[in-house]
Amino acid sequence: MRLRAVALALSLALGLAACQPERSTAPQHSATLPADTLVRLSEDDAKSLDPQKISDVASSRVAMDLFEGLTRFNGKGEVEPAIASAWTLSPDGLTWSFKLRPDARFSDGSPITAPLFAQIFQRLRAPATAAPTRELFEGIANVVATQPDLVSIHLRRPDPALPDLMAQPAMAALPMHRITTLADHWTSERPLVTSGAYRLRDWQLNDHMQLEPNPFWYDGKPRTPYVRWLPVADKLTALRRFQTGQADTTADFPPSRFEDLVKNLGTSVHAAPMIATYYLTLNTRQPPFDDVRVRRALAMTVDRDWIAHQLIRAGVKPAWGLLPSGLGLPPLKPDWKNWSMARRQAAASDLLAQAGYGPDHPLRATLRFNSDRDHRRVATALATMWAPLGVEISLFNSEASLHFAAMRRGDFQIARAGWVADMPTPENMLMVHHSTATALNYAGYNSPVFDTALDRALNTADPAMRAKMMRRAEQQLIFDAPIIPIYHNAARALVAPRVNGWQDNPINVHPSRTLSLTVGTTSR
Repeated sequence: MRLRAVALALSLALGLAACQPERSTAPQHSATLPADTLVRLSEDDAKSLDPQKISDVASSRVAMDLFEGLTRFNGKGEVEPAIASAWTLSPDGLTWSFKLRPDARFSDGSPITAPLFAQIFQRLRAPATAAPTRELFEGIANVVATQPDLVSIHLRRPDPALPDLMAQPAMAALPMHRITTLADHWTSERPLVTSGAYRLRDWQLNDHMQLEPNPFWYDGKPRTPYVRWLPVADKLTALRRFQTGQADTTADFPPSRFEDLVKNLGTSVHAAPMIATYYLTLNTRQPPFDDVRVRRALAMTVDRDWIAHQLIRAGVKPAWGLLPSGLGLPPLKPDWKNWSMARRQAAASDLLAQAGYGPDHPLRATLRFNSDRDHRRVATALATMWAPLGVEISLFNSEASLHFAAMRRGDFQIARAGWVADMPTPENMLMVHHSTATALNYAGYNSPVFDTALDRALNTADPAMRAKMMRRAEQQLIFDAPIIPIYHNAARALVAPRVNGWQDNPINVHPSRTLSLTVGTTSR
């Protein structure tokens, strides 16, 4: 099938016609909310209030409002002092020392001291905690309190990005005095005892979270005193709620509406490059995807340019490797990138034939994705692109929590996945594919070559050599194809004119404390 015909068929099937103009309305929120409440839409409800039990973006956004660690991210996505006022690094690059603020307290008034961070690290490492992001902290040997106000972090290997790592929710200051008393029930307390700018006043599951100022926050009162998080999984529904003034910010918008939204909403529309990659993960533990030839055949026949520029649009870029721009390395491009699609399909057919698949024995597989219009559009496109190879793809969608639970169990063949960087470093995106990253290595990928290259990179202090080894690890990952990168994502959001302080940034973090409101006279 010619590529032009495939594109035309997909365009008709997926409904890419221009949308009707959108109309913006002024923010009109519920009359029960104070006028200085920032109403934010997230793509999903939080999975937990325990920062050491989460790895999804929606939960992390809320966690960054409620909890702070030694460091934090500002509105530009840059790391800055938080509970630690300053830090130093030893000459050998293996010990970081963080000086705590004397006025750091939890929202119940309890002091935050250095021994607390040793406890937090022990809890993060404990098997019983089952922290999904535990592997990201493998480079830390131990955390000790050398003085009541001094935290020393000893590393197994140099890590120039450690301050960024300490801004992750999993190492935030947790109220261990409440956790010890209430065990797993501590997150049920209202108001929740927190260490960040806000504390949780109320949570109605799948409806809303209401945040209020932490009265003992060392940084004073946040510029926006009240925050309400509302989970809205469907992008079109989120768009409509924004347009009718029911929300001040969204987590995303339908990419197919991008041009019309810019025309009608102007500067309220944000679409900026971010360090995130949308990819498929292939279950390498079982046939047919335990065979690298099958994986490579599918990888080389994805028309990434068409998906990025025609199907999704809204700022995304084709992804040939895992690492997007902004990480100190140019995007990876495999040798077959510039081949014609006909040549790629011929090479892929040969690989499938070598693996035992052909007209008399077609490759059949199920591609699962979490419920979302764009995920379905991409899945449909992929099934169409693989059809000329004689590959028969069945589509299966489920709610997000079920989808990711199935991937953690290894209960899939092909699945939609991706990674949004927690911090702007190559290792943050590569580590989840290390053989030791059991909770996040959905593919079950186990390559000694990849592991060795990544381990060498992590143990290298010289920036140039470190970057070279990171690239070597990425090349091996793409060669082995346990994942198929599709596109590098863009940070998309709608932001009401009354919201001040929003700054697009590569890691797409916008803490509520960095935003303020221009409050009018309209009552809620």
